[in-house]
Amino acid sequence: MLDFLKPYKPYYRKNFLLAYPVVISQLGQMAPLVADSLMVGKLGTVPLAASALGNSVLGIFMVSGIGFSQGITPIIAQENGKNNKSICGEYLENGIFINSLLGILLFGIVSLIAFNLQWLNQPVDVASQAKNYLFIIGASILPLMIFQTFRQFAEGLGYTKQAMVLSISGNVMNILLNFLLIYGWFGFPALGLLGAGLGTFISRIFMAFGMGWFVLKSSLFKSYILSFKLSKTDGQKILHMASLGFPIAMQYFFEVGAFSGATIMMGWMGATEQAAHQIALNLAALTYMGATGIAAAATIRSGNAFGKKDFKELRMSAISSYHLVLGYMSFTALLFLCLNRILPLLYIHDSAVIGIAAHLMIIAAFFQLSDGCQAVGAGILRGLSDVKIPTFVTLFAYWVIGLPLGYLLGFTFHFGPIGIWISLALALTAVAVLLFYRFNKLSKKLQLEI
Repeated sequence: MLDFLKPYKPYYRKNFLLAYPVVISQLGQMAPLVADSLMVGKLGTVPLAASALGNSVLGIFMVSGIGFSQGITPIIAQENGKNNKSICGEYLENGIFINSLLGILLFGIVSLIAFNLQWLNQPVDVASQAKNYLFIIGASILPLMIFQTFRQFAEGLGYTKQAMVLSISGNVMNILLNFLLIYGWFGFPALGLLGAGLGTFISRIFMAFGMGWFVLKSSLFKSYILSFKLSKTDGQKILHMASLGFPIAMQYFFEVGAFSGATIMMGWMGATEQAAHQIALNLAALTYMGATGIAAAATIRSGNAFGKKDFKELRMSAISSYHLVLGYMSFTALLFLCLNRILPLLYIHDSAVIGIAAHLMIIAAFFQLSDGCQAVGAGILRGLSDVKIPTFVTLFAYWVIGLPLGYLLGFTFHFGPIGIWISLALALTAVAVLLFYRFNKLSKKLQLEI
């Protein structure tokens, strides 16, 4: 091992043991959409494009909800660092209340869009198939938000494996339901794209009940939830969670919104471009979920150290998280470069779609490191309850640089899909650099204040 890495060796192990279950859990959030795309792709280009449209709309609101729910994690980590167990339980009670309300609201917004897809000026056959699919997967936001609340509470206390097990179980269920409901196996109706949506919805209900049962019945959390009551609400605690959760939600909204905006622009080019974009985006999002798992572990570790006021531990742990994500994303970048024409074949066998997707995979390979670093940078800063500046950074990078530049390169300069993806890569790199600068400045300042 290189000499400059030796001081970080103990932190690699601690962070990895905390991170790998979260990585698998985060991959579990994305896996239903990947499974839908893989299995729907066998039905043809138009169903795959419809899946892309539905998932791009859902993605904006789903990850915004997930981001909001993550506001509880640094609070739990910090309060646990102070040994305030009963307060952790009170945040769980209020978290279930506010996240359930948000889930209902987000479902309402997605439903409104689902039945008015003509607003987005998409191909008629694509929009027609996307409508009911989007409505069904939109309904899955509510059980997902309940699952997230219990999950973020447990992970804030350092228990990460249970959500991993449930995510794996839920995804196995989703895949089995997809076979039954998409293709009509064993006498079930062959519902095509709609069946994929139903499989996702049912599996997320299972995950919500499973995670809730684990937290409320396990002896691990008894000292935290001695007086647990869903009817108890505390406006101050709800506002505290919202003050952290809302900026995190906006960070996800700005990032995923940029990629969803790219999906809509691809639809202006045609179903072939949109389907190719969906394949490349699906794969890039899958690797990104791994990075957000490392980032979530970084939030927990930095939040716990921040609560203990151990700022040396905070900085060492945070930098080791950067090292971990760079190693992981270097591997995925190499994978994308070597298999850029093979991976799209998992989705579809249309040569035109595969040709475009292969070029997009090369660009995705080059922004892997930036994508991983910006995720970890945001995660570390959340542990410090520093969420406002990162929110403005993401707004500027994705919506002031990324989307306008994507339109300019894609349509004005006629670079097509490649131009749109180059702009996304530049936006990700800008966020990664600015968030690292922010972390470096804050962590050094905290050490000097000791």
